[in-house]
Amino acid sequence: MLRLFVALDLTAEIRQRLAGLAGGVPGARWTEAENLHLTLRFIGEVPDDQAMDIDAALTEIRAPAFPLTLDGVGVFGSGRKARVLWAGVERSDALLHLQAKIESALVRCGLPAEERKFSPHVTLARLKDPPADRVGRFLSDRGLFRAGPMAVEHVTLYRSHLGNGGAVYEALREYPLAETA
Repeated sequence: MLRLFVALDLTAEIRQRLAGLAGGVPGARWTEAENLHLTLRFIGEVPDDQAMDIDAALTEIRAPAFPLTLDGVGVFGSGRKARVLWAGVERSDALLHLQAKIESALVRCGLPAEERKFSPHVTLARLKDPPADRVGRFLSDRGLFRAGPMAVEHVTLYRSHLGNGGAVYEALREYPLAETA
């Protein structure tokens, strides 16, 4: 079984800027700079033969390259129930179009449709019972964060290896974006 997801890679400069946001929230498990990405679709565990079907489906996607800008920070959950700190993404119709094409292609190759609405973000940290005042301070101190624009020229299929030290991501294949004919 392979644990897969489709994501946008970030430039080294943007990953370093995001990593520089880390700190100030006790108990936060910060994402390592090399693991920062923007998930377009979490797939989960699939058998090898279905992984080949996923690869074939992603190869067929045609979408234009586009610029992407990160904008602001936020949190999923609130108070002591806050669970994820994230960097947001400036509204991008091209990103939403690309994500919809990926979702459609994956459903056509037999995956169940994603039930949650796509909320583009980069996960900065996972939280467990954080002090609400420290989360609030993190958000207010870093709320004006902006990075980019960066050129999005491909999407990547990743394999996630889970271990005691957290997940390790392995890029399996890149799928180039270009203007459609």
